[in-house]
Amino acid sequence: MTHETAWLAAPQSIAFGGYRVVLARGLTPEDLAGRLAATVLYDAEHIAVAAGEHTGDSLLELMDDTYGDPFDGIGLRLGSAGEWTYAVAYGGWAGEFGPLAPVSRDGAHVCLLEYEEENGKPVPPQFEYFHDGRLLSACNLHLAVSWGYQGVEGDPATASRLQELLTAAGLPAQEQDDREVHRTALGIIAECFGLVLPRDPIVSGTLPAVLLEPA
Repeated sequence: MTHETAWLAAPQSIAFGGYRVVLARGLTPEDLAGRLAATVLYDAEHIAVAAGEHTGDSLLELMDDTYGDPFDGIGLRLGSAGEWTYAVAYGGWAGEFGPLAPVSRDGAHVCLLEYEEENGKPVPPQFEYFHDGRLLSACNLHLAVSWGYQGVEGDPATASRLQELLTAAGLPAQEQDDREVHRTALGIIAECFGLVLPRDPIVSGTLPAVLLEPA
């Protein structure tokens, strides 16, 4: 496993309150941003408006200046590594996006990593993988039966391959802390699907950013 994929085991450091990262193969960062903007659920149709190069902190500052509170808007920082492009969400993204299946149309591969850390329920972290509008695999990353985990869902061949790797690693394991299960499951997913998510550009670097605005 490379240094980049290994970072999937600890993505909580992306932003306060959890994380939402979408990775895509077969789409440019601009295409990914546009397709994600089209899935915003509320009010008018949304588009991605270029906002310059930003760190995570400077994007939140821009959103605070623009909306009065960064959580009153949604921003994305965009990048690419290897075959994968990625979009990291900032601001009030929780519960604002619709299904990812349409984002994967026309042969794109699209993965979601999401954890609403501040949700009061609390909702476990989620993984979903779509290709060409079809769900290939999905599971909650605590592998918690109480949240519907009965094994990896999705396309039988793809889902069973991931399930075999999780089982071989001894997961789910009742004696393990949820955070440890989360880290281990993410590492297995990264290795299984060859996901690449570089730590330094996201945590401390500058990346092109967009704001998702009504059209």
